[in-house]
Amino acid sequence: MPLIFVEGPAVPVETKRKLAKELTDAAARIYGIPDITVVIKENPADCISLNGTLICDLRSKKE
Repeated sequence: MPLIFVEGPAVPVETKRKLAKELTDAAARIYGIPDITVVIKENPADCISLNGTLICDLRSKKE
């Protein structure tokens, strides 16, 4: 059974549903089997940095 891990920012549940469905459909088509597991791990913006700056700080600069 293929296992797909996705890490990214926190998103609405509808977005996670769409992501899980589309990843599952693609993997099932490619592998030719129906049982695909998708694990979505959300990382808060205050726990990730880009070039040494927290993502939450980058977002506040854009606003």
